[in-house]
Amino acid sequence: MTDRIREFLRNRREDGPCVVVDLDVVRSNYAAFARALPDTRVFYAVKANPAPEILSLLAELGSCFDCASVAEIQMALAAGATADRISYGNTIKKERDIARAFELGVRLFSVDCTEEVEKVARVASGSKVFCRILCDGAGAEWPLSRKFGCEPDMAVDVLEHAHRLGLEAHGISFHVGSQQKNVEAWDGALASASAIFNECALRGFSLSLVNLGGGFPTRYLQDVPAAEAYGEAIFRALSRHFGNSIPQTIIEPGRGMVGGAGLIEAEVVLISKKSDTDTVRWVYLDIGKFGGLAETMDESIRYPIRTPRDGDATEPCVLAGPTCDSADVMYEKEPVYLPVSLAIGDKVLIEATGAYTTTYSAVAFNGFDPLRSYVI
Repeated sequence: MTDRIREFLRNRREDGPCVVVDLDVVRSNYAAFARALPDTRVFYAVKANPAPEILSLLAELGSCFDCASVAEIQMALAAGATADRISYGNTIKKERDIARAFELGVRLFSVDCTEEVEKVARVASGSKVFCRILCDGAGAEWPLSRKFGCEPDMAVDVLEHAHRLGLEAHGISFHVGSQQKNVEAWDGALASASAIFNECALRGFSLSLVNLGGGFPTRYLQDVPAAEAYGEAIFRALSRHFGNSIPQTIIEPGRGMVGGAGLIEAEVVLISKKSDTDTVRWVYLDIGKFGGLAETMDESIRYPIRTPRDGDATEPCVLAGPTCDSADVMYEKEPVYLPVSLAIGDKVLIEATGAYTTTYSAVAFNGFDPLRSYVI
C-alpha cells in the first residue's frame, strides 16, 4: 500500500470492490527493468493491465508493447506508441486480424507452426516473424502449458518455411512461466535458442532476435529476486550460449511491471460455518474468481490479504467469492488465517493485484458489476 493509494481509498465513497494502481510504482518498475537489462528492449505485455493511463505512461517512457489482439494493438497506438514498437505476440491469430495489424503498421509477428507462417505470408508480406519454442516453466507459480510453442527441432523448419515464403525469419521466443522465481530459468531455453541460430545459419539464413518473454515476478507472500538479479543471470546465460555474438533481445514483463503497483479493496459479505463443530470458517467477499481473482484457480497465486483487525488472534478460513457458482472459491485446500474478530462489513485489502485482475473480471456474471479500476 503506497501513501497515494492509502489517501485515495480514504476519500473513496463508492460501493463495491475496486483495484487501485499507483503509476509511480509502474514508473519505478520500468526503470528497474531498463537498468537490469540495458541492451534489451522492453515490450510491456498489454494483457496484464491495459489501462490507458498505464499504456500512456509506458509509451512516454519509451516502452514497446507485446499485444495479443488487434484491440490491444489499437490501445497501444492510442497511447502514443508507434507501430514499430509493437509486436503481435499471440501465436493464434485469425488471418484477417493479421491483415488488420499489417494495415496498422505492425511488422513483427509471433508464430509456432508452418500454418501460422502461411497466414502471415499471405497478408503481411515481408514482415518479421519469430518462432516460439516450448519451455517447461519449472519453478513458475503460474506455469504455461503446451498450448503455445513448438519443439525446438521443429522451430528450424518453421523459420526456414518463413524464409522461403519471403518473410524475414527474425528469431526465437519462449516463456519460462509466469511468476518465475528462479533467476536461472532462462538458461536452458537460451541453450535451445543458440542451437536453433546455428542450424538456421547452416541452412543459409540468419536469425537476429531472442525474445526472452515474461516471467518476471511480483511479490506476493514471499520475497522475490530483484530485477537486477534476473538481468545478471540472463546476461550470463546469453554470454555462455552465444559468446561474443549476443543477438538482439527483448523482454515482455507484465506481472513484474504492474502487479505490485495495485491493490484491491473488497468487503466481507458473510462469515459462516458449515456445521457447529466445524473448525474452519467460510469468509465470503464481494469479489471472487469471476470478479478478477481468476489466478487463484488451483490456488496458484496466493495474494497477501490485509484486514483492519490484523494483530488479533487468527484462525483458518476458506475464502470465497459472492457468486452462485461453486467454483467461486479462492482458497480452500490451503486455508488463509484471518482474525477471529473479522466481521461482516469489514474492508479487506488484497495486495499485489495490479496485474491480471481487471482483464479477468467478468462483464456481468450473476449481475455483478465488473471490477472498478482507478489509476492514480
